[in-house]
Amino acid sequence: MTELHPTVEQAQALIDFERYDQALALLGRRVAEDPDDVRAWVKIGYCRFHTDGPKQALEAADEALEIAPEDYGALMLRAQAMTDDEGWLNVEPVLREAVRVAPHDSYARAMLADAVWRVALVRFALARGGAGKLTAADADRVSREAADLAMEALRLGPEDIYAHEVAQRIASASGNETVSDQLDEAILRIDPTHFEAVARQTKKAAQAPGVSAAQAAELYADALAAHPESPSMQQPLDQATYRLLRGTRWLALLCLIVPAAMINLFPSDDQPSPELPLPIGQRLWSIVIMAAIWAFGAWRRYRRLRTGTRLNLRSVIRRGRWARVVAAQSGWAMACALLMAGCPWTDLSGPRLLFWAGLAPMAATIWFDRNKAR
Repeated sequence: MTELHPTVEQAQALIDFERYDQALALLGRRVAEDPDDVRAWVKIGYCRFHTDGPKQALEAADEALEIAPEDYGALMLRAQAMTDDEGWLNVEPVLREAVRVAPHDSYARAMLADAVWRVALVRFALARGGAGKLTAADADRVSREAADLAMEALRLGPEDIYAHEVAQRIASASGNETVSDQLDEAILRIDPTHFEAVARQTKKAAQAPGVSAAQAAELYADALAAHPESPSMQQPLDQATYRLLRGTRWLALLCLIVPAAMINLFPSDDQPSPELPLPIGQRLWSIVIMAAIWAFGAWRRYRRLRTGTRLNLRSVIRRGRWARVVAAQSGWAMACALLMAGCPWTDLSGPRLLFWAGLAPMAATIWFDRNKAR
């Protein structure tokens, strides 16, 4: 590798601190002194890429390639600028040249795999006229060359995150979930905070059969703690929290049934209603049963939730109209249940009215809003 001129080294230090304008001033003086300094032109290209955009970076890359047509840095600068300016459809020849110049570099080969894969999918879609959905079998068939390139990139750079990302995308699109999961695990071994891999693994764990709403909410909250501004994790966390909140209506319904069963609101010849009003001890006992239902069904679960999940539960109630509806329905049903249990009723008309008043709002929406919990 060509030794950097001291001025170019100083410019690189400024680039590392994202002080691109100052780096450009130094590099401009350098190319004025020596217009054939390839490294200076490449650094100018990266500065312009971050300040002026990909078109200006392409101009600098062309200057460098005129001086040294096989310079790897200039080729990769041109490839990066092309993907941002023109998309991925025309970058493949540049990347193949970069791979030829540096056959042992994993990044160039991974980028080539990415380009080949994207172009193959576009060509397949155009050949079909955009009709129909791309199936995993179709993706697997058109992605074979890209998959081979990605595997070779992984062999050359077993610690290269980008190579793993490209290989994972190809495997996932091709329906190879086993390989996709293995690549995610490899990514997380290299970078435990890699957001996309964390998000994918979190969603897979949260959506597994048998995972409760509380467990799913905890998983999403853990993932969101590392990336607090991520909508892709906040939305499923809100959905899991809403599912958790919906469970309180079933508890309220059980509490509504307790005094109804104790009073026997719907007597028959075989099971007549007890003499009213019920003794105060019996009424208090039904309230104790209701308290036990909430203690074991909601309070105990709520107290075991982590702080982040508990805070999100309150946040969902504040932000979500349906969450407030669910909380209000549970509260209303509990108020009806307490009135049924606590008042010394002398006939069944009053508790029957309360029972239906507590049950009706829940029955009207408890199935309707199931899709909101998904």
